[in-house]
Order: sequence, then structure tokens, then C-alpha cells
Amino acid sequence: MNSISSTATPELVVLLDEDGHATGTAAKTEVHGKETPLHLAFSCYVFNPEGRLLVTRRALHKRTWPGVWSNSCCGHPAPDEPQEAAVHRRVREELGIELRDVRVCLPDFRYRAVDATGTVENELCPVYTALATEHPVPEETEIVDWAWADWPEFVRLAERAPWAISPWAAEQAPLVAARLDSDRNR
Repeated sequence: MNSISSTATPELVVLLDEDGHATGTAAKTEVHGKETPLHLAFSCYVFNPEGRLLVTRRALHKRTWPGVWSNSCCGHPAPDEPQEAAVHRRVREELGIELRDVRVCLPDFRYRAVDATGTVENELCPVYTALATEHPVPEETEIVDWAWADWPEFVRLAERAPWAISPWAAEQAPLVAARLDSDRNR
């Protein structure tokens, strides 16, 4: 099993202004609350060679949306960390797998969502797709379960029952599907 190291230095997120420009940093543990400032994040949709999507269920102790099924991985780039490097790092930390063919799919995706406790997610969250050939070995503090899902079925779930998955995945999945279809038809 992987282990996400805990150090005395808090994990920082990059704060943004309304135009998406960095304005500073804040500790990740302190940024998500009832008045969460806009900050930089990412989402990644990991597919296997058969085209199935790796879906994950968030750990039950997570501050926001505990136990909710979602896309493969989400995270926050560290200050001055290139976005794609953050995707590789976080997937390795949370899922114990290496990615291939990482591509930005929705570079300007932004969302705001409020969970049942009133905690707000407010993120400029570029969305990536990637390929993995190995099964994950999840970090249990981050992910409680995982599955390879039929991609068209996941998109239909997002469209027909968005309450069944994380709000960001419910918004992203149809947009990712449209972008992937558009790219295939070029």
C-alpha cells in the first residue's frame, strides 16, 4: 500500500482571483469551509486500454463528500508545480499507479458546489484524461473503494442521476465525453 507522507509543512493550495491568476497560497486544511476562496485544482479521468473508466469512492472521513463515488482522482497542484506533474504525483500517491498519455481535456473547467455540511468547493479545475495499464492499489486515507466502469454508462449516470456521484464528476463527465467524441471525429 502507498502512504501519503505527513510532514510538519502543510499542503498548500494556490489561491486565484476571478480571472484565474494566482494571488497567493493557503493551507489545504484551512481553505475548504463555508466561504472557500477560488483556488486551483485538477480532475483526472483514468481509462484502461479497453476504454473503461477507473472510478473511485472517496474515503469515509473526507471533509467534503465522504464516501461518494467520483472520477479517478482529483487534487491540487503545489505552488509552482506544473499541472501535469501534479496529476502524475497525485495519481501515484492516491492510486499507486503510473499514467501514460496524460492530456488536458477541459482546460478552463470551473465549478462551485456545496455539500450537505455546508462546506464549499470553489475551484478552477482543469480536467485531464490518461491511460493506465495496471490496477490501482489505493491509499486508504483517500479512497475506500474503486472499480473499472463502462464509460458510456458513467456518462449516462452523470446525466440521469447526478446526485449519485460527486458534483464535479456529474458536471465534467458529459463535457469530457463530448470532447473525446469531438477529438475522435477530427
